[in-house]
Amino acid sequence: MTLAETPNYKNSSNPFLSLNYESALQSLGDDYYDEVAAEEFPQHILRWRNDALLPRLGLDPQLVKDEDFITAFGKFQGRKPLLALRYHGYQFGEYNRQLGDGRGFLYGQVRATDGELYDFGTKGSGRTPYSRGGDGMLTLKGGVREVLAAEALHHLGVRTSRCLTMIETGLPLWRGDEPSPTRSCVMIRMSSSHIRFGTFERLHFFQRPDLTKKLLDHVIEQYYRHLSAEEDKYALFYAELVKRVAELVAQWMAAGFCHAVLNTDNMSITGESFDYGPYAFIPTYNPSFIAAYFDYYGRYCYGNQPSICQLNLQMLQEPLKAIIDKEEMEAALAMFDEYYQAEYSSLMLKKLGFEDLPHPEAGELLNLTIEFLKDSQVGYHQFFYEMARTFSSKWRDEPGFVMNSSDIVPVPGASGVFDDWCILYHKILNDLESDGIDVIAQTLADNNPKTALLRPVIESIWEPIAQEDNWQPFYDLIKAIQSRG
Repeated sequence: MTLAETPNYKNSSNPFLSLNYESALQSLGDDYYDEVAAEEFPQHILRWRNDALLPRLGLDPQLVKDEDFITAFGKFQGRKPLLALRYHGYQFGEYNRQLGDGRGFLYGQVRATDGELYDFGTKGSGRTPYSRGGDGMLTLKGGVREVLAAEALHHLGVRTSRCLTMIETGLPLWRGDEPSPTRSCVMIRMSSSHIRFGTFERLHFFQRPDLTKKLLDHVIEQYYRHLSAEEDKYALFYAELVKRVAELVAQWMAAGFCHAVLNTDNMSITGESFDYGPYAFIPTYNPSFIAAYFDYYGRYCYGNQPSICQLNLQMLQEPLKAIIDKEEMEAALAMFDEYYQAEYSSLMLKKLGFEDLPHPEAGELLNLTIEFLKDSQVGYHQFFYEMARTFSSKWRDEPGFVMNSSDIVPVPGASGVFDDWCILYHKILNDLESDGIDVIAQTLADNNPKTALLRPVIESIWEPIAQEDNWQPFYDLIKAIQSRG
């Protein structure tokens, strides 16, 4: 069924069903997906609507009713076809061909007010041909965690998908790692693309370079349009993807975020962050921090994220080498570290208060910061927030005044590393123009919110939901995140 044949598509009073959906991915043909049906749920309770995203879709939040969300994204009325994408992937280093959208599908694609194409993808919408014996559902806690992760990362400046809505569905679920039965939900994720590294890996597995080229042309046409007229557009695409991924992982690292499951089927071809399962924000600076309990050997630990993403880009060369020269891809990938370091240094210096620091000792300041955080194990997020909270022009007077009103740092003389850090920070402040103090204070405030989405914080808002069906702490936390409080 084409979009034009979809019942009530153009004449619906539901604003979501009246959006101008495009058939960009559908037009590639059924070598890339399977048409599926959505689960029929016994209950529909709207738990989250992301009104901040509606203007991007050309919608006025005040004119969109709760029932519009439920009809479109809980009952799935008026939208066909629903497409479960096919893909493979390397999972913890082992190739897995038993993959694909196992509990979700591509609901539709919409051209937003910024001119970009966005995908609406479901999570928890029922079984597909790729469910591998699973129920295709999403726990309510899993949905809550993903909503929080996406909003937190977005407001920390990380390029990420976001959740448009989350609807509790009334199905009891049995999960080995949670008290059972547990509650269920369906979630709609708004992302730049549903296409993954693993989408290309599947085509390589079946030895279909023709389909690989067709998909790559589609990706460039839709998501790298500025390259479409270039003679060497394929090589330029890969080079830009390397840069995007390097900058993305630098954003995670500066935000203190551990994705936890960086399999190639969880890597977006647009260099966007998505699919937040057992993620965690680090409580203290620890490169060996592991977010997923099943990551027994720490493959995807916090400190390994840059090298893993670089490895995933290298493995993507295998399906792409039918179209792109291998040596050109290797040369592009060789730039990964440079891109990563530039982005990471820039972001970390902003957390230290400096929008632009052409200072010969900027690198030393960053190294001392990391050394102190690692040795002292003070709270990673708390340290930077305390910098913002206690910052004063008096820090220019003498090194002993730097952060001297914070209880989380050692007293002078107790830590040689911290003393050296204070001396250097004091020196840099005095090398700057006096009117730059206000800029530093604002930069610190802008880049170091008080609210950090640590695991105890998530548990503290989940408990009232689980025990009392009290959602107010959840909404309060999102409000704090969105206001960067």
